[in-house]
Amino acid sequence: MPTTIAAPKKAPATEADFLPLQGTDYIEFYVGNAKQAAHFYKTAFGFQSLAYAGPETGTKDRVSYAIRQNKLTFLLTTPLRPDHPIADHIAKHGDGVKVIALKVEDATSAWNETTKRGGKSFMKPTTLTDDGGELVMSGIHTYGETVHLFIERENYNGPFMPGFRKWESAYNPTDAGLLYCDHCVGNVGWNQMNPWVKFYEDVMGFRNILTFDDKDISTEYSALMSKVMSNGNGFVKFPINEPAEGKKKSQVEEYLEFYNGEGVQHVAIATKDIVKTVTELQKRGIEFLNIPTSYYDTLPDRVGHIDEDLEPLKRLGILVDRDNEGYLLQIFTKPVEDRPTLFFEIIQRKGAKSFGKGNFKALFEALEKEQDARGNL
Repeated sequence: MPTTIAAPKKAPATEADFLPLQGTDYIEFYVGNAKQAAHFYKTAFGFQSLAYAGPETGTKDRVSYAIRQNKLTFLLTTPLRPDHPIADHIAKHGDGVKVIALKVEDATSAWNETTKRGGKSFMKPTTLTDDGGELVMSGIHTYGETVHLFIERENYNGPFMPGFRKWESAYNPTDAGLLYCDHCVGNVGWNQMNPWVKFYEDVMGFRNILTFDDKDISTEYSALMSKVMSNGNGFVKFPINEPAEGKKKSQVEEYLEFYNGEGVQHVAIATKDIVKTVTELQKRGIEFLNIPTSYYDTLPDRVGHIDEDLEPLKRLGILVDRDNEGYLLQIFTKPVEDRPTLFFEIIQRKGAKSFGKGNFKALFEALEKEQDARGNL
């Protein structure tokens, strides 16, 4: 049965969108070796060099490499000394997402509006300047040690932000067709989904557009629950997962155990040609979850007509699902670091606004196979 997405509720005249978001500005990862991580994301995912900050630019305690592909920007940061808080973060969680930075017109207003509604301040409005102009940023805490920064860059035209210089590199692999961040998924602890849903509703003015319970997302062994939060214009979407009771350990429990707490489970990246993008990523060494070929036997009955040939989808392991607006194609990588934590989703939307509910069973079974191989099911 096609999934229905809740229609946006019209805000009352007095309650205009107090946090207008223009989309994801960048995603920052704390990593053990930023230079090598940048090389990996350039080589494997097709990012280009953008900007660098470190001792040479006046930042003495860390190095950061900014890389970009179309409207998708990653920032990879490593501390230079072991007694740095970032080093503690990496020791505890491994490589992972620290910051989901959101683009706003007014970073001061964003901070004022969210902190007065109960958001815990991470950074007061701060103005950074250099030859490229000025950039204002502020931020609040969210689940685990994850942070939302609000970035106002109307008056800035440097390569990335003040404190960074343009990163010139002779090595720039061709891109892989990755366009922008479609959504970011957070894993939270037992019975923590609803409190965080309330946080996004109350503090950031988001609304719950989709809910999946343990009947929607379960197999014989494990289950989880999920609610999708969206801002007013739909540019920013954050599904929130929590574990549910099952015979064995779910992938959310495995994540929480190895990440040592709540955090970003995966980043979903949009493409307009998923077959081409996934073919390219596989060529470059990115590993994807293996989907049983039996999944494709019933695909035409389940989703109806699609424009794509079934054979390449089957060969690559791409999943398809339909909702009332259209259909989507999606695929999930294996974790991209040694701990079974962060992974990526590649998604192509052909009208669909949902998240692949019809694929959950196949996806979960594929994840459980990997978990079992690691001895963590």
